[in-house]
Amino acid sequence: MTIDRKDAALGGFAPRAPFLSRRGFLAGSAAGLGALSLGGCVTADSALMAEAATIYGPMPDEKFAIPAVDIKKVNPKYYRRTVPYASKEVPGTIVVDPGQYYVYRIEGDGVATRYGANVGRDGFLWSGDAYVGRKSEWATWTPPKEMIKRQPEAAKYARGMPGGLDNPLGARTLHLYQNGAYTLYTIYASSDPESIGSGITSGCVGLLSQDMIHLYSRTPVKTKVVVLPA
Repeated sequence: MTIDRKDAALGGFAPRAPFLSRRGFLAGSAAGLGALSLGGCVTADSALMAEAATIYGPMPDEKFAIPAVDIKKVNPKYYRRTVPYASKEVPGTIVVDPGQYYVYRIEGDGVATRYGANVGRDGFLWSGDAYVGRKSEWATWTPPKEMIKRQPEAAKYARGMPGGLDNPLGARTLHLYQNGAYTLYTIYASSDPESIGSGITSGCVGLLSQDMIHLYSRTPVKTKVVVLPA
């Protein structure tokens, strides 16, 4: 039997199975519009895909080598990009918008870095303020008791599943706290591109591994996290 990755999202864990700035330009020769249909031309879509392929390329120097994302499985609107975003929050604050499947990092001056995300499924959505209480790289995953009760096969990991590509927490994890207590919710790294833009977890928020590593590197402990109503 296999562990349901959706249930693995409970208590700060998330599924790994069933997840840029858009720089549009056209290049053509002086021969006119007809030349635009010839080989060698670059369209806005192809430029976007080329940039995404670079951003979501392999990361072989990680402790566990991370493969490239199959970007064809991700809606381009969820590619990482810098966008206008009005906010009263201080730069560095993370804002989760589960209704739109986005995570924002406030950069200041009216802009934010935006990442596509997966979020909690119906019945597991939540909202409110939290903060990053601790950070983990290739964290050990321990299934909560509730999950073991639903899925007895998870009991083999009751003492912890070591970090790795198959670990539900992925390469990086931001653990969310409120009033000094761990909420059991996380922002984590997902290797499942088809999960992005969907509600499949038990309240956690997943970013593509490359996006999560990007966010993690810029997020210190104590960073404020705002989760908006869905």
